[in-house]
Amino acid sequence: VQLQASGGGLVQAGGSLRLSCAANAFTLGTYATAWFRQAPGKEREGIACISRSRSRSGTFYGDSVKGRFTISRDTVKNTVYLQMTSLKPEDTAVYYCATPETAACPVVRGVMPGEAMDYWGKGTQVTVSS
Repeated sequence: VQLQASGGGLVQAGGSLRLSCAANAFTLGTYATAWFRQAPGKEREGIACISRSRSRSGTFYGDSVKGRFTISRDTVKNTVYLQMTSLKPEDTAVYYCATPETAACPVVRGVMPGEAMDYWGKGTQVTVSS
Protein backbone atom coordinates (compact mmCIF):
# COMPACT_ATOMS: atom_id res chain seq x y z
CA VAL A 1 0.00 0.00 0.00
CA GLN A 2 1.46 3.32 -1.06
CA LEU A 3 0.03 6.65 0.00
CA GLN A 4 1.33 9.93 -1.33
CA ALA A 5 0.38 13.20 0.34
CA SER A 6 0.89 16.51 -1.43
CA GLY A 7 -0.37 20.06 -1.54
CA GLY A 8 1.31 21.56 1.48
CA GLY A 9 2.79 25.02 1.47
CA LEU A 10 2.90 28.42 3.08
CA VAL A 11 -0.37 30.30 3.57
CA GLN A 12 -1.46 33.31 5.57
CA ALA A 13 -3.80 32.99 8.53
CA GLY A 14 -7.39 32.90 7.36
CA GLY A 15 -6.43 31.35 4.06
CA SER A 16 -7.19 27.98 2.53
CA LEU A 17 -5.22 25.03 1.27
CA ARG A 18 -6.15 21.66 -0.18
CA LEU A 19 -4.11 18.57 0.53
CA SER A 20 -4.26 15.46 -1.64
CA CYS A 21 -3.61 11.82 -0.74
CA ALA A 22 -3.15 9.57 -3.76
CA ALA A 23 -3.37 5.80 -3.51
CA ASN A 24 -4.37 2.88 -5.65
CA ALA A 25 -7.98 2.20 -6.43
CA PHE A 26 -8.20 -0.92 -4.26
CA THR A 27 -6.95 0.87 -1.15
CA LEU A 28 -9.19 3.90 -1.49
CA GLY A 29 -12.14 1.78 -2.53
CA THR A 30 -11.84 -0.69 0.35
CA TYR A 31 -10.41 1.06 3.40
CA ALA A 32 -10.96 4.22 5.34
CA THR A 33 -8.47 7.01 4.71
CA ALA A 34 -7.30 9.33 7.45
CA TRP A 35 -5.32 12.52 7.90
CA PHE A 36 -2.98 13.16 10.81
CA ARG A 37 -0.71 16.03 11.65
CA GLN A 38 2.26 16.58 13.89
CA ALA A 39 3.63 19.93 14.93
CA PRO A 40 7.12 20.33 16.37
CA GLY A 41 7.17 19.32 20.02
CA LYS A 42 3.59 18.08 19.93
CA GLU A 43 1.98 14.68 19.73
CA ARG A 44 0.61 13.33 16.52
CA GLU A 45 -3.07 14.24 16.11
CA GLY A 46 -5.74 12.44 14.12
CA ILE A 47 -7.77 15.17 12.45
CA ALA A 48 -9.99 13.64 9.77
CA CYS A 49 -11.10 10.34 8.36
CA ILE A 50 -13.47 9.14 5.65
CA SER A 51 -15.02 5.73 5.97
CA ARG A 52 -15.70 3.06 3.37
CA SER A 53 -18.04 1.12 5.62
CA ARG A 54 -21.66 0.88 4.52
CA SER A 55 -22.87 0.31 8.05
CA ARG A 56 -20.73 3.03 9.60
CA SER A 57 -20.47 5.51 6.81
CA GLY A 58 -19.41 9.08 7.07
CA THR A 59 -16.55 11.13 8.30
CA PHE A 60 -14.67 11.95 11.48
CA TYR A 61 -13.13 15.27 12.44
CA GLY A 62 -11.01 16.14 15.41
CA ASP A 63 -12.30 18.94 17.59
CA SER A 64 -9.47 21.26 16.57
CA VAL A 65 -10.48 21.23 12.89
CA LYS A 66 -14.22 20.60 13.03
CA GLY A 67 -16.11 23.14 10.95
CA ARG A 68 -12.96 24.31 9.12
CA PHE A 69 -11.62 21.19 7.39
CA THR A 70 -13.47 18.90 5.00
CA ILE A 71 -12.36 15.44 3.89
CA SER A 72 -13.60 14.02 0.59
CA ARG A 73 -12.81 11.22 -1.84
CA ASP A 74 -12.62 11.18 -5.64
CA THR A 75 -12.84 7.57 -6.79
CA VAL A 76 -12.08 8.50 -10.39
CA LYS A 77 -8.81 10.16 -9.48
CA ASN A 78 -8.08 7.70 -6.63
CA THR A 79 -7.46 10.62 -4.33
CA VAL A 80 -8.65 11.72 -0.91
CA TYR A 81 -8.63 15.45 -0.29
CA LEU A 82 -8.42 17.55 2.84
CA GLN A 83 -9.82 21.01 2.20
CA MET A 84 -8.58 23.34 4.90
CA THR A 85 -10.16 26.74 5.41
CA SER A 86 -9.86 29.51 8.00
CA LEU A 87 -6.34 28.35 8.68
CA LYS A 88 -4.65 29.40 11.90
CA PRO A 89 -0.96 29.52 12.85
CA GLU A 90 -1.60 26.58 15.18
CA ASP A 91 -2.48 24.48 12.13
CA THR A 92 1.20 24.58 11.18
CA ALA A 93 2.41 20.99 11.09
CA VAL A 94 3.50 18.13 8.89
CA TYR A 95 0.37 16.47 7.55
CA TYR A 96 0.21 12.74 6.80
CA CYS A 97 -2.38 10.51 5.21
CA ALA A 98 -2.79 6.97 6.45
CA THR A 99 -5.05 3.95 6.20
CA PRO A 100 -6.14 1.49 8.89
CA GLU A 101 -6.99 -1.28 6.41
CA THR A 102 -10.49 -1.34 7.83
CA ALA A 103 -13.56 0.09 6.18
CA ALA A 104 -14.58 2.12 9.22
CA CYS A 105 -12.62 4.95 10.78
CA PRO A 106 -11.05 3.70 14.02
CA VAL A 107 -12.37 6.29 16.45
CA VAL A 108 -12.28 5.53 20.17
CA ARG A 109 -14.03 7.89 22.57
CA GLY A 110 -13.81 10.71 20.09
CA VAL A 111 -10.13 10.20 19.28
CA MET A 112 -8.52 8.55 16.27
CA PRO A 113 -5.24 6.96 17.40
CA GLY A 114 -2.29 6.75 15.10
CA GLU A 115 -1.60 3.25 16.41
CA ALA A 116 -4.73 2.08 14.56
CA MET A 117 -3.19 2.92 11.19
CA ASP A 118 -1.47 0.26 9.13
CA TYR A 119 0.13 2.33 6.40
CA TRP A 120 1.42 5.86 6.24
CA GLY A 121 2.41 8.16 3.45
CA LYS A 122 5.20 10.69 3.60
CA GLY A 123 4.18 13.97 5.11
CA THR A 124 3.62 17.34 3.53
CA GLN A 125 4.47 20.54 5.39
CA VAL A 126 1.79 23.15 6.03
CA THR A 127 2.91 26.48 7.42
CA VAL A 128 0.41 29.16 8.39
CA SER A 129 1.83 32.61 8.96
CA SER A 130 0.19 35.14 11.26
